Amino acid sequence: MTTIIQTALPVPLPRQFDYDCEQLPAVGARVRVPFGNRELVGVCLGEASAPDDSFQRKAVLEVIDDEPLWPRPIWRLLEWAADYYHHPLGDVIQNAMPVLLRQGERASYQATTRYQVTEQGAQISPNDLKRAVQQQRLLAALQQQPLLSRDIRMQEFSPSALKALQDKGWVEAVEHIPAAVQSWSLKIAAEPLQLNPEQALAVAAIGAAKQHQTYLLEGVTGSGKTEVYLQAMADVLRRGQQVLMLVPEIGLTPQTLKRFQQRFDVPIVMLHSALTDRERLDAWLDARAGSAAIIIGTRSAIFTPCKALGMIIVDEEHDASLKQQDGFRYHARDLAVMRGHEEQVPVILGSATPSFETLNNALNKRYAHLQLSRRAGQAKPARHVVMDIKNLPLKAGLSQPLLGLMREHLDAGQQVLLFLNRRGFAPALLCHECGWLAQCRRCDAYYTVHQGSKQLQCHHCGAQQPIPRQCHDCGSTQLIGRGVGTEQLEQLLQEQFPDYPVLRIDRDSTRKKGSLQQHLQDAHDNKYPILVGTQMLAKGHHFPDVTLAALLDVDGALYSADFRAAERLGQMFTQVAGRAGRASKPGTVVLQTHHPEHELIQDLINNGYGHFAQSALRERQLTHLPPFSQHALFRAEANNADAVIAALEAIATLFPQRDDVIVLGPIPAVMERRAGRYRYQLLIQTQQRAMRAQLLRYVLPQLEKLPQLRKVRWSLDIDPQDFS
Repeated sequence: MTTIIQTALPVPLPRQFDYDCEQLPAVGARVRVPFGNRELVGVCLGEASAPDDSFQRKAVLEVIDDEPLWPRPIWRLLEWAADYYHHPLGDVIQNAMPVLLRQGERASYQATTRYQVTEQGAQISPNDLKRAVQQQRLLAALQQQPLLSRDIRMQEFSPSALKALQDKGWVEAVEHIPAAVQSWSLKIAAEPLQLNPEQALAVAAIGAAKQHQTYLLEGVTGSGKTEVYLQAMADVLRRGQQVLMLVPEIGLTPQTLKRFQQRFDVPIVMLHSALTDRERLDAWLDARAGSAAIIIGTRSAIFTPCKALGMIIVDEEHDASLKQQDGFRYHARDLAVMRGHEEQVPVILGSATPSFETLNNALNKRYAHLQLSRRAGQAKPARHVVMDIKNLPLKAGLSQPLLGLMREHLDAGQQVLLFLNRRGFAPALLCHECGWLAQCRRCDAYYTVHQGSKQLQCHHCGAQQPIPRQCHDCGSTQLIGRGVGTEQLEQLLQEQFPDYPVLRIDRDSTRKKGSLQQHLQDAHDNKYPILVGTQMLAKGHHFPDVTLAALLDVDGALYSADFRAAERLGQMFTQVAGRAGRASKPGTVVLQTHHPEHELIQDLINNGYGHFAQSALRERQLTHLPPFSQHALFRAEANNADAVIAALEAIATLFPQRDDVIVLGPIPAVMERRAGRYRYQLLIQTQQRAMRAQLLRYVLPQLEKLPQLRKVRWSLDIDPQDFS
């Protein structure tokens, strides 16, 4: 006798599929099945209650797992996410699995490479390697314990140092199969810091929670939020429970890892895209088996099963990187809150600049609001300076007063940080004689000039070409860059301050593996007095010697069409300002602007982010914008603009005409044409989440019948964060 099972498959179809199986697999176990002319790995949803007999069913090829991949709370989280984001369950499940599990690999450990000292290496004293510091560090670590290749990378040991020690015969690589479960107990490696009264109150409030509670830990930059995390975690780890911590970007994981390793002598694993597929699966298995005490990861780590979860922390909860922008468009912060509810554990959302959604939940008492209003230790709030640059000559975006201020701080032996959120040499190439601009043929955007690679690059579709010698229109050789990028700023600073090395941190300068971590470490160690960078440099990093931070060219955000632009500018300004004066040295923050009188700037400077955010929230409430309304965004794109408009118009007609439902569009995206495709949007706004969900459940099944949708690529984004 065969059983008919229902399976969720990784296909973009909002339905499940029936297959014949000789045995009934566990709900949540993977199965390999035929699908058309290929094989797919799906997940069993149980016995089919009403099998579809209108077609000939195929048989399951293989039952891969003996037990479910996830415990019940995570399974409920996946079902909730599929329902809330109106996304096919099979694709949601696919996103929650490490790559090797998606490919049908067994959910078990495999042999990996481990490095250990040889008999000869055990006799060598690290002191004999004083002239090779990297080799000295690595040998000392290996003499204490063998290290897996992922541990070598996590602890930032040099690959060349490893090879040198192997060449000398002091270190060898061996095949190693990890143990299924390793027991651990909390050992404090370093004494906790002394808490100030606000920090102590926050730790006590979190520790007193007897059931699930979400906390907003709002602390000014440098107020010691990480110390609150550490001391709140200690009680959880002492009980033998695990802590899951989400960080917005890979760049923050080594810094977080280092702090945790210095405090706790417990197993810690990381989950992010820089790991190999095998390392990621091993870390996932460690978390599921309970072998890992602390799990640190980027947004997809929210789906990692834990044997004994005791706490979830989302650091920099406001950061846009926590929202997936393609495919399954989930927000890791919101899933963290839901997972905390499912597993009945506390959730801490930490930020100096909370998102308006989180802040509104705290003000309405849905979340407990913990505030740290002063900097930890001896650090004082930074002094704010608004620099009016109207009528001032600018060199690569820098005014003379700012250059003078930089020299003062540099001559005093301090570090200076300059924030410019535009990489490359110049945002456009202009003909000085006829005004021609080098425009991307596939996008509504200009090429960015990259002087280092001698290329024009489109930052939207990736197209590139050599910098032309002559104007395409008039043949003139008078081609000049318009605007300022980080490359040009770096070049000018090297000319203006030849005695002070400049470090540029942006996507171009950190392409090589491990280079971002090395740059951040060099910045922390004050090897470069001048730091130049994009948002990568502004997020949560601790540079103790930075006493001057300056924001260049942010005026565009003051008059943006995006209603979130003011919120993002406020967050960006506060985060960049927080890099200055974090230790005992006083800090100064400079904002260069042509609009010093703008009410947004005045509010931020004079009253701080908290006051600005509450004022902006009142405006949002009056204009019925999120978080006081609910958005769903249909996006569509195709090579033909008329086809895109027709598809979205067809979708719009399916929504009922009601006073409490606004259907806006079709309207062009901020960039109407990208990579040769025309892009339009249809915005649905309701007052209540329940109304939005009800409408979409009514409309989405009808979309399969619309012939207009067959000519376009379309998607649905719930709670969209980006309208570009």
